[in-house]
Amino acid sequence: MILLHDIWRIILITNTILAFYIVFHRRRSVSTTWAWLIILIVLPILGLILYAFFGRGISQENLFAINRQKHLGLRNVQKTIAQPPKKTRPSDTSNKGKIAIKFFNKNEDTPLTKNNHVTLFNDGKEMFKALLRDIQNAKETINIEFYTFYNDEIGNKVLNLLIKKAKEGLDIHLLYDAWGSMGATTSWFNQLRKAGGQVLPFITSRNMITRYRINYHLHRKIVVIDGEISWTGGFNIGDQYLGKKKKFGYWRDSQVRMVGSSSLLLQERFVMDWNASIDKHTKVITYNERLFPNLDETDIDNGDVPTQVIFDGPDRYDSYMRNGMMRLMLLARKRLWIQTPYLIPDDAMFAAWQTIASSGVDVRIMIPCKPDHPFIYRATQWYANELTRSGVKIYIYNNGFLHSKTTVIDNLYSTVGSMNQDYRSYSLNFEDNVVFYDKKFNKKMADSFEEDMKHSTLLTKEMIKKQGSWLRTKQSISRMLSPIL
Repeated sequence: MILLHDIWRIILITNTILAFYIVFHRRRSVSTTWAWLIILIVLPILGLILYAFFGRGISQENLFAINRQKHLGLRNVQKTIAQPPKKTRPSDTSNKGKIAIKFFNKNEDTPLTKNNHVTLFNDGKEMFKALLRDIQNAKETINIEFYTFYNDEIGNKVLNLLIKKAKEGLDIHLLYDAWGSMGATTSWFNQLRKAGGQVLPFITSRNMITRYRINYHLHRKIVVIDGEISWTGGFNIGDQYLGKKKKFGYWRDSQVRMVGSSSLLLQERFVMDWNASIDKHTKVITYNERLFPNLDETDIDNGDVPTQVIFDGPDRYDSYMRNGMMRLMLLARKRLWIQTPYLIPDDAMFAAWQTIASSGVDVRIMIPCKPDHPFIYRATQWYANELTRSGVKIYIYNNGFLHSKTTVIDNLYSTVGSMNQDYRSYSLNFEDNVVFYDKKFNKKMADSFEEDMKHSTLLTKEMIKKQGSWLRTKQSISRMLSPIL
């Protein structure tokens, strides 16, 4: 007994020393540091195993592969936008958004584009109908990049159409996150490969277990067709996004279809992600005019929506997208409306929302009424309660599952993309967002938010008081661990 006691004491001491070394030897936020320290100390040995898989940084090999990618089409994009539309719409608010535009384009790799026709989709059936039509009408190239690409009814419908287009001679490239696409096996994707298409898992998906890197995901959702038409937003490829999963019910999401020069930026992002992920059997995509065509005003269908496409990931030193979105939100004078399925902000974003609300701005945040991840949902509830006490209006969407990631700022700016309001999107995932500097598109976004409010419940302080002690305990524990969820 004494021997076992001594062995256990040695394990605990060693575990504690290792915990402090592991957590503090790498630069990370204070909240994340303490969350991991708690896990490592409270769960000896098991905590070290969890950290090995979920806590370590992205590998230097992956970082190098991602960072070495060059901007293949940026010069062509710059050439396209060098001559903006002859007529500037009164709806154009990009002049008032210069502060945010300058921040996002500080490295001169995120230019503002103005030749864009933009359509908003909130319903999965309508979105997939239009997306499949675009794929069917593709003439030369189709590039697809998704976090989730399921082997189910809609997944097979999309894959079979891609196979058909590949047999017609089109260049097809498909990039996916293996962790997010459970069930989509190599043999399933081989159907497209045999037809002449090319398929790859994103670089962080390869050897996830053996290299202890399963915490970094390709969360972007990008489709680019013929270098002119592009799609991005919150929808992935799967039946649940059509409301066919009983667990979620109706799926409320947001996706944008863009025709114009902004598509060239999404095309470039796809090419860079693809080239970072290639294996020894896959060829690098090089610059060509089929991927990056010269677009002029005659190619755009009555479009003049000022648009900025932004990207972020753990390959960057700073929280570029989080900081940029915060800068954009701080421009709000009348309203800041946000939709997010996960409400787990870091201290900086939390303080920003409190400050904006305290300044008399109408801050509303809409969250789902049901969880898809229990711990994350309890943490979301904790932050919802605290923000309510700070004067932020929290709306709980009751008509199914809300997965939309959007913002509406005054009547000037709006965003749609893949970025959630949580730690994971801020620092762990590879994300993309689109910022629109346009009053007319802003109104569409605001009208959509107000329509969703008809199916939502406003969280009140009285409702918070009625929450049971066990629920509050789960919320507090989840919040404490939120930086690593």
